Amino acid sequence: MTVAIAAIGGAAFFFMGLPAAWLSGAMVFVAGATFAGVRTEIPNRVRNALFALIGISMGAGVSPDVAGRVAEWPVSMALLVVVMVLVTLAGYLVLHFGARWTRETAYFGAIPGALSYVIALASDRNADLPRIASSQSLRLFILVAILPFAVVSSNGAPGGSVGPAGHSGFAEIAIGVPVCLLASWLAVRFKVPGGWMTGAFFMSAALNASGLLELILPQYVVLPCFVMMGAMIGCRFAAMTFRQFTAVLGASLAAFCAAFLTSVLGALAVSSLVGIPFGQALLAYAPGGLEVMTLLAYMLDLDPAFVAAHQIARFTGMVLFLPLVTALVLGKRQAP
Repeated sequence: MTVAIAAIGGAAFFFMGLPAAWLSGAMVFVAGATFAGVRTEIPNRVRNALFALIGISMGAGVSPDVAGRVAEWPVSMALLVVVMVLVTLAGYLVLHFGARWTRETAYFGAIPGALSYVIALASDRNADLPRIASSQSLRLFILVAILPFAVVSSNGAPGGSVGPAGHSGFAEIAIGVPVCLLASWLAVRFKVPGGWMTGAFFMSAALNASGLLELILPQYVVLPCFVMMGAMIGCRFAAMTFRQFTAVLGASLAAFCAAFLTSVLGALAVSSLVGIPFGQALLAYAPGGLEVMTLLAYMLDLDPAFVAAHQIARFTGMVLFLPLVTALVLGKRQAP
């Protein structure tokens, strides 16, 4: 049922000529069905396989000249740290002083991305977990809904772009796919952020960029993956009631606008300094999920390696430093 609803939504957005149609349309329709009381679900095993296939397909978007662009990354990585701090601060100020959320709830609600990790940290504090989850989920929903339009308007990418045309032969797929799946398994084993997707993505990207193997999955495999990814985002709203959603809607929208504007300014700065497309910088700096932002870069014909590297750096930095920053900002956790 969930996949059927998602497919209808993706097809509807596609025939309307909207950007990233199969992803965003599936997300909107499944979210609507979820709020209407339909039981929607994408099982975890399906999700892991989905991430691996999407990672493989996105690697086809990495061209052989990617190595020459790596030298551009240090400047944008340094700016990423500054932008992420400002994004969190902007959201916090709106939620705490504007919406009157408590310090703890506003702090965790403003942190960009990594919902499960943020909830794990917030559960040890006196924070409103449903409100935090609602704010984080709403931010990702809005990002997927509006970012394709922002990127297309800035660089003219085709709305229906879904990556390279054509696909590899049977022999290339038979060799490349198992190698990429092994990379995914190793990435998960070594706790790389978004391991199922990032492991396959970077292995596929390395194969395609090096010229050793052209690994391009056929569209009849890739499109259902986009649809199910959108469905997975829509399913996140099953954890909250419509009343909870509407209760945090205004505050979350205001915090999102403040955070997104900060990301836009950071993307404009790095775009002019490094000389990359504004849309590519915006996806790299957007306060959303690693997998979804990288997928949007691929679908909109931008550099998925650049976006993935910056989103992974952001996520890794959060995992390493967020506990320390939380203790500095909120103080040490009080014993129960």
